[in-house]
Amino acid sequence: MASYLEDLVDSFISSSALVTYWNYIFPVLVGLYLAISLYDKHRYGRNKKLRITEPAATEKSGNKLDGIEYVGDLEHADYDPVPALEEKPHIPYSGATVTLATDPLEAANRFYSIANNRRSVRKYSSRPVDAAVVERCIQVAGTAPSGAHTEPWTFCLVSDPSIKASIREIIEAEEFVNYTQRMAKQWVTDLRPIRTNHIKEYLTEAPHLVLVFKQTYGYKDSSAGTDKKQHYYNEISTSIATGMLLCALQCAGLSSLVTTPLNCGPALRTLLERPPNEKLLVLLPVGYPADDCTVPDLQRKPLEDILVRF
Repeated sequence: MASYLEDLVDSFISSSALVTYWNYIFPVLVGLYLAISLYDKHRYGRNKKLRITEPAATEKSGNKLDGIEYVGDLEHADYDPVPALEEKPHIPYSGATVTLATDPLEAANRFYSIANNRRSVRKYSSRPVDAAVVERCIQVAGTAPSGAHTEPWTFCLVSDPSIKASIREIIEAEEFVNYTQRMAKQWVTDLRPIRTNHIKEYLTEAPHLVLVFKQTYGYKDSSAGTDKKQHYYNEISTSIATGMLLCALQCAGLSSLVTTPLNCGPALRTLLERPPNEKLLVLLPVGYPADDCTVPDLQRKPLEDILVRF
C-alpha cells in the first residue's frame, strides 16, 4: 500500500497537471490563507494579539514600573541608594485649619460654586492684571502633591509683548499644519462647536501666558547640574499642580484657557531657553474676558453620571 501511494505521488508530481494549472492553484491557496487569517482575527480579536505581544513587551521592560521614566541605570550591582530628600523627623498634623466655612458641606458647596463658574476663555480684555496675583496663584500650584516630593514642574510666566508675539508665531505655524494635515477629520469636526482653529489671538491679547513644563528628571545638586535625580510620575504630578493653578486663578477672579500646542514644545523650550529635561505640558493664557467674549452654552455631566458608589 505504501509503495502504491509513493508511485501515485511521484506520478502526480511528474505529470504536467500541477505545472499547467499552477496559475489557478496559487491564487486559490493565497485566498484560502487570507480567509483563515481573517477568521482567526475575527474570532480572537485583540486578545490574541495581546497574548502574542505581551511576553515580548514584558521581556523588553523587565522589572520596570509602568508610567515611570527611568533615568540611567540605578540598579547596578554596586549601587547604594540614598534618599533624594533630606531625612527629617515627621511632625504632628491635625488636618485642615483654613477652610471656606466652618461647616464641611457649606465649604464644599462654596468651592463647587467657584469651580463651576469657571469657563474656558478665548477672547481677552486689554485690562491689565497685576503679575503678583498670577505669581501667587502659581505658588498655590507649587503646593501640589508629587511623586516622592520631587516637585517636577516649572512655570514660565510670560508678560513681555514681544515674547508673546514670538510664541504666537510658533504656535500658529504649527497649528495650521495640525488642522490641515496632522489632525484627523473627526478631530477637527469635533472642535467645530467650540469655534477654534489655528488662529490664536488670545496668545497676544491676554496680559499673561503661563507655560507649564514637566521636569522629566532633576538634579540632586541643582546648582552644579550633575547627578540626575529620578522624577516619579512627573506628568501626573504636574497635571495635578496645573489643576490647582486653574482653581487658584478662578478664585482670584481671573479667566484662563488650557491649551496643548501640538508639535510646539521643542521650539517654545528653545525660545524660553529651558533645559532639555523640561517638556511643555500645557500653556495657559490668563486675564479678564473681553466685553464681547462668548462661550459655548455647554452643560456639565451631573453627579450621577460621574460617581460610582460602593
